[in-house]
Amino acid sequence: MNKSIDIDGDENAEDRTKHFHRFRGPIGFVRLVFDATILLLVMLIIGFIVFANGLAREPKEPPHATDGITVLTGGVSRIDDAMKLMARKQARRVLITGVNRGTSLEQLKGLSTIGPQYFDCCVDIDKVARNTIDNATETARWVTLNGYGSVIVVTSNYHMPRALAELERAMPGVNLVPYPVVDNNVEVARWWEFPGTTKLLLSEYLKYLPALGRLWATNFVRVALPGTSVPPEDEPEP
Repeated sequence: MNKSIDIDGDENAEDRTKHFHRFRGPIGFVRLVFDATILLLVMLIIGFIVFANGLAREPKEPPHATDGITVLTGGVSRIDDAMKLMARKQARRVLITGVNRGTSLEQLKGLSTIGPQYFDCCVDIDKVARNTIDNATETARWVTLNGYGSVIVVTSNYHMPRALAELERAMPGVNLVPYPVVDNNVEVARWWEFPGTTKLLLSEYLKYLPALGRLWATNFVRVALPGTSVPPEDEPEP
């Protein structure tokens, strides 16, 4: 019995030695890089599948009213959906962020199918933001100015994960309620059957990963260095 254990032990030690020697020298280094690359690609593919399959298939009514609504421009129906939420008294005020500088107020009003009445009393327009990071920064300023604690986020379903990551990074502690807008031209239910949709979702996934990394890094700094402003208040976003 003891002899059998010793033999097994010797065999295991020999296997470990062979495995170690496999990664020694220049060829071993190449093998190590190759194996690490394959592992990374597998993880990225699995992550993308989880990301694509987890996207909302239809809009979900907010569970409760909030202080405000932020609309990240980029799709025509986003503004209309935000105005419909206002009509259902889901918030007190709307921020439309990332509006093209050449777009007029009358053009924005024309995107609302329920009429322009809310634009006269309850809509703020941001023409500074040029990307999702800017959207989050301008929304954070708007939330701070109005003293809001909860915000409905209106953007496309495939853009929602990245938008939430950037918004959470810019304004921790604010309750973010996602309201994903479903584009009929983007078939997320069977994305693998449509090359255009697959390409769009892959592009969004590759943008989402850095946003998630920035969020994790920011949260780490906030925990490690309490009271630190991240990003610094007086420095522009990259």
